[in-house]
Amino acid sequence: MNKSDVIDQQYLLGEQYKDACNFNTRLRMIQNLGKEPLNWYPWIFSQIKKTPGSRVLELGCGPGHLWQENLKLIPPDWDITLSDFSPGMLKDTQSTLDHHGQHFSFQVIDAQEIPFEDASFDILIANLVLYHVPDRSRAFSEIRRVLKPGGIFYAGTVTEAALTDLEPLTSAAGMPSGDSVLSFSLENGERQLTPWFSHVACKRLDTTLAITKVEPLVTYIRSTTPQCQSSETKFQRLREIIQQELSRNGEIHLGMDIALFESSNAPF
Repeated sequence: MNKSDVIDQQYLLGEQYKDACNFNTRLRMIQNLGKEPLNWYPWIFSQIKKTPGSRVLELGCGPGHLWQENLKLIPPDWDITLSDFSPGMLKDTQSTLDHHGQHFSFQVIDAQEIPFEDASFDILIANLVLYHVPDRSRAFSEIRRVLKPGGIFYAGTVTEAALTDLEPLTSAAGMPSGDSVLSFSLENGERQLTPWFSHVACKRLDTTLAITKVEPLVTYIRSTTPQCQSSETKFQRLREIIQQELSRNGEIHLGMDIALFESSNAPF
């Protein structure tokens, strides 16, 4: 996926995120690529302040894994709205979470135009989604508007190494470069948030995947590649390149550090 694809709303809605399939494929691959299983959703949820009676909005909830993985830890008096730009993605999320008894509501929402009144939410979450938003300044303005005084915005993302570590492999296979795809990342997120929030803190989970098998990595890369850019010849070449790298070094290291930015316009 190149820089233009990552904010191409037609591509994202029509192919990449028309439902939860591609996201879930990537998640399974990430969780199983390393020597040890990886699941960052419990860590993310552990960082969120559990203030009783909170009204919560998640933008870009995807398949709802943040909530699926932490159902027993959700305060029972929270009022939670899960939203996504993709109706198909949201439908999959609702079918998974609707029967769990927790009070969830579901709504299709564009982060650039949030359809709620000022000061509506105590907590707002945007996890692994802001680099898909074409106009993040507009989104930050909307997020700040709908947060209550003292409310907290949690923005999750990954390190730029998650992409740059793969570029030597994909470039050698003749695939499009993903240069600068992460327009909101661990490295640049804080400076984007500080114009909008008086307090910004970054919590970081350092993770490096040690990849020892060819096919899971190929499957992961395939799930990020638009169909119009897919070529079985290139993917076969990619397999060969990965195998050569594994034969030389035994494993391929992929940086997958997670950042969770905690932002507010009042003291924490």
